[in-house]
Amino acid sequence: MEPTILQTEAEVLMESINYTWILLVTFLIFFMHAGFAMLEAGQVRSKNVANQLTKNLLTWSVGVTVFFLIGVGVESAVAGGGFEPAFVGDATSWIDWLYGAVFAMTAATIVSGAVAGRAKLRAYVGYTFLLAAVIYPVVTGLTWAGEYLEFGGVLFEDFAGGMIVHGMGGIAGLTAAWVLGPRMDRYNDDGSVNVIPGHSLTFAVLGTLILAFGWYGFNVGTSAIFSDGAFVGDQLGRVAATTTISMACGAMGAGLVAWLKTGKVDTLFVANGLLAGLVGITAIPHTTAWWGAFVVGGLAGAQLPIVFGFVEQRLKIDDVCAVFPVHGSAGILGTLLFPFVAAPGVVDSVVDAFVAQVIGVVVISAWTVGATAIIWYAFKAAGQARVTPEHERDGLDVSEHGVDTYPEFGGPDIATDGGKDKIIRTDGGERFEESRSSSELRSDGGEPNDGELKMITAIIRPDRLGAVKKALAETGAPSLTVTNVSGRGSQPAKKGQWRGEEYTVDLHQKVKIECVVADIPAEEVVEAIGESANTGEPGDGKIFVMPVDDAYQVRTGNTGPDAV
Repeated sequence: MEPTILQTEAEVLMESINYTWILLVTFLIFFMHAGFAMLEAGQVRSKNVANQLTKNLLTWSVGVTVFFLIGVGVESAVAGGGFEPAFVGDATSWIDWLYGAVFAMTAATIVSGAVAGRAKLRAYVGYTFLLAAVIYPVVTGLTWAGEYLEFGGVLFEDFAGGMIVHGMGGIAGLTAAWVLGPRMDRYNDDGSVNVIPGHSLTFAVLGTLILAFGWYGFNVGTSAIFSDGAFVGDQLGRVAATTTISMACGAMGAGLVAWLKTGKVDTLFVANGLLAGLVGITAIPHTTAWWGAFVVGGLAGAQLPIVFGFVEQRLKIDDVCAVFPVHGSAGILGTLLFPFVAAPGVVDSVVDAFVAQVIGVVVISAWTVGATAIIWYAFKAAGQARVTPEHERDGLDVSEHGVDTYPEFGGPDIATDGGKDKIIRTDGGERFEESRSSSELRSDGGEPNDGELKMITAIIRPDRLGAVKKALAETGAPSLTVTNVSGRGSQPAKKGQWRGEEYTVDLHQKVKIECVVADIPAEEVVEAIGESANTGEPGDGKIFVMPVDDAYQVRTGNTGPDAV
């Protein structure tokens, strides 16, 4: 008779279930890279989106192979077991390696958010190589694998990587950003800060929620289903509950502090605070009392706007995606709170446990700062750390990858009045440029042209487009061209916020309507547009009437008024 699951020994069955569980949560943690990609892409400018996505893809691709070939062996050597890379093990040990790899790559990809917008791709990939090969394996060799960090017989506690993974990644990101220096135009000569908003809050929030989903693999997945022959349902339940509560309180804590500082609940701070709450509980979800999850999450979220402001305004470090307050300081905070929020009976000596946690935080921080600074200073000395100012201005998508993430929104360069104008055209898939200049400039606009063809150009509010289209149709001029534009005039500037900081928006979204008429009086068209676009408020727009020398209809070949 063929063996069935009911005839399998209990020990083998439990091991099989545990390893299946490990693979399942490994895949869930891997999916977090989609969250990191969206979160970081949303927080950078549109000209750097492809670069950020590429860095996330290469973080996994380069880092996971290096961790397999070198990193696992370094971890084993630091832990005292000799250099034994993953490929010398059996199939079961390969599952352990893959589970460790997704944690390692999480620490690595955090750094990309801090150095966004100015780090060379080769420098970032080089650092990822060294992080996966040496920096992260040394940390895990001292902690999870070797268990060297302790005080008074109490081991340093980090259940799922609140300090080992996230704290380390946040500190590494802050260090790399410090060595690289801020993005161009981030700070003025007097030290004041210029806000540089990211291009998509939607991407940032989507990435946040994907990360939160994957975090259950991080925390709950770290707990085995069976341990010592018993079902560990109590631990699974506690981890799931404390993770969820801390996540929620992190969002509320960050939103509350942002509101107290600015009078508004900042969306990005709420999203980042949710992640900070998750980071804060990650070291201790299996030991924390239910009320402790409220404390850890609330404090992790509340510190976020404060620490971000300190890093930005006091330290003058340009941490683009706020990786230190989200991952670094939140991870440190949660790790240090371990003995104070633990459930009854978990901690015998609060003092010994706290000192052990401090030792772990100090050792991991010192190693991470030292190793990261040496590597990035070496890249900087070789001139390979940062892109050129020209490439930074153009954006890393074009300079590093030769792509435009949003090509349909591109346009020709804008020239000043009377200057040279650059035309960028597409013909058969090939791009070419030519320059032209006006042969004569007249300050009074020259002699008026009273020919039969007139071009009416109107700049109006977007919400008035429907009324204008209807009015033009009623005048007998239904043909028009509509373009989304932005500009400034008499309409007052608006104030915007990005992570609770105010910036000025003086380019307002408008719609440009172009209409060429022949036998219809231009005055009637102007009147129709003016009446239908008027709201009585500054910013209603302007209408211009210009002569047209000639027109040509492509389909028929008609010219002049017949073409219109």
